[in-house]
Amino acid sequence: MKAHIQKLASDEMEGRAPGGKGEELATTYIADFFKSIGLKTRFQPVPLIGITSTPSSLKLTGKDGTKTLKYGDEFVAWSKREQSTIHTNADLVFCGYGVTAPEYQWNDFKDSVKGKIVVVLINDPQLEDQSKFGGKAMTYYGRWTYKFEEAARQGAAGALIIHETEMAAYPWEVVRGSWSGEQFDMVRADKGASTVPLQGWITRDVAAGLFKAAGMDFDDMKKKALRPGFKPVPLGVKASVDIKNKMRTVESKNVIGVLEGSEKPGEYVIFTAHWDHLGIGEPQNGDKIYNGAVDNASGDAQIMEIARAAANIQPRPKRSLVFMAVTAEEQGLLGSAYYADNPVFPLNKTLADINVDEANVFGRNDHQIQVVGFGYTTLEDILKEVVAQQGRTITPDAEPEKGHYFRSDQFSFAQKGVPALYANSVTVEDEREFTEKRYHKPSDEYDPKWDMKAAVEDADALLQVALRVANADKWPEWKPGVEFRAIREESLKK
Repeated sequence: MKAHIQKLASDEMEGRAPGGKGEELATTYIADFFKSIGLKTRFQPVPLIGITSTPSSLKLTGKDGTKTLKYGDEFVAWSKREQSTIHTNADLVFCGYGVTAPEYQWNDFKDSVKGKIVVVLINDPQLEDQSKFGGKAMTYYGRWTYKFEEAARQGAAGALIIHETEMAAYPWEVVRGSWSGEQFDMVRADKGASTVPLQGWITRDVAAGLFKAAGMDFDDMKKKALRPGFKPVPLGVKASVDIKNKMRTVESKNVIGVLEGSEKPGEYVIFTAHWDHLGIGEPQNGDKIYNGAVDNASGDAQIMEIARAAANIQPRPKRSLVFMAVTAEEQGLLGSAYYADNPVFPLNKTLADINVDEANVFGRNDHQIQVVGFGYTTLEDILKEVVAQQGRTITPDAEPEKGHYFRSDQFSFAQKGVPALYANSVTVEDEREFTEKRYHKPSDEYDPKWDMKAAVEDADALLQVALRVANADKWPEWKPGVEFRAIREESLKK
């Protein structure tokens, strides 16, 4: 695994952004490896639009005059619309968490925000009522992608998310590094007209200043946003920004390797890991290559070596094992979402997805493996039996409020009803240190001192789960009450 990580995270790969030299090198390396171990290998083209947005400064004008925000330090902004220029000049309205959830009788848009710029909190409402919004665990309503999607549905002129490190699960430097430079999106027939024109983030300090100028307290307004009767609150400020867009179309790709099943080759168990990272971006400490060693060269390395082990098993598994390195996860799960909409192998013949996003390169695992999305599928019951033989136990996600299940590629499969497993043995301490110091930064580089024994143990466990599924009579299922269960039941009727 170390050799793969060292190669994929080398400066030569230029941070593996879609549509560049790094993509060509990385996808060729992975495909060549799949071929070398005997997998049937192919590329799935994924058409993307690359948009480099250059915003002017963001001006806030209210009764006390005009304040100009500094790009990168106080805000980031972009647009997914295929227009050379976007001009936005509109009133700011605080809309709580920016959520419309009829199943919870929740609506943060009781008043129209058409033509306004909505200012919203990150995450979803953290209520004392544990029956709503997943209790402590974050639901999809808390994801930044959802915030922009809902703002577009509401006819807003823009959406600005308030960044708070604890609730976002990453510091402001990650926002600045992840959303500056070229952004990718699906190629859309409407050229992005259905997206909200202005998308962006502001710092907590900027938000607190906005509320103070409007005679309100930020923390007090956060509490009010937790009440079901909350209504949009005008902030008495106009925001204006001009965005210039430079656009290009890119044919990116998912890399697919197949180990054909011995008895039921038309039924599949899929491993996924995303090959992409952020490419070349804003320099930090003189380094501008975002190598993405842990995130996610390590995950690619893990599924590549699982594939090698699987290819040597005799007799072969009854069902086919598919190993897929997908593109543009960092841009909002685009590669896996494209696959889910355009599956190479029928989803109603796909028994499970096992996703790897960040292998445990740190060595420690506390004799446990965390299941992100604990209680969702019977795959975790199989994992529990497998790791028990290793002297380990499974545990729920230690930080469910961070919404990791909705932040990686298994979610694209879950949305289509395919039971999906995401498990990781990285300790909370190692994860927090990595997030603080290296996540989405140029410092996420290969370290020859890494201890891979935990990653090997995890790889063994995930392979055994896949083999049990591939050889079993009974298919994995979503557990009762999980939102994806009905989608699966419907798809299996076809």
